[in-house]
Amino acid sequence: MDQQSGQPPQHGASGENASKPMYAGFLIRVAASTIDSILLLFLITPLLIGTDSMDLILSGKTAGGLSTFLITWVMPAVVVIVFWVFRAATPGKMILRIKIVDARTCGNPTPGKLIWRYFAYFFSTIPLMLGLLWVAFDKQKQGWHDKLAGTIVIKT
Repeated sequence: MDQQSGQPPQHGASGENASKPMYAGFLIRVAASTIDSILLLFLITPLLIGTDSMDLILSGKTAGGLSTFLITWVMPAVVVIVFWVFRAATPGKMILRIKIVDARTCGNPTPGKLIWRYFAYFFSTIPLMLGLLWVAFDKQKQGWHDKLAGTIVIKT
């Protein structure tokens, strides 16, 4: 984000690409996701151990109970969505200086768009992660979840 204008960084000072934001590509987004996964692991593991859910998981039992569901599914969703709403980025994205913006305005997406984006990840992962890999080939570096939510990820 340009400190003076409040606009996302541009590709060039003039010409055809001057109005296009600098899209965050596949590898930087994978790196951000890896950082986030590690941080969530440090948050979740002690909670699982504290609730004896880890014993159930390690024993191979599929039904871990309500605490396991809340810790492994609900809590990460809430944490990620809260970061997206208030910072337009997770810690991994912030470390790598990328953020989520509205694809049309390059402004902050609405909380509703960000919630939809989170759940749209499931559509991106169902067919062999194709919707996530799409980022590597798309002109605007959008995954299917970005397209469904009307968001892009840009360099700040």
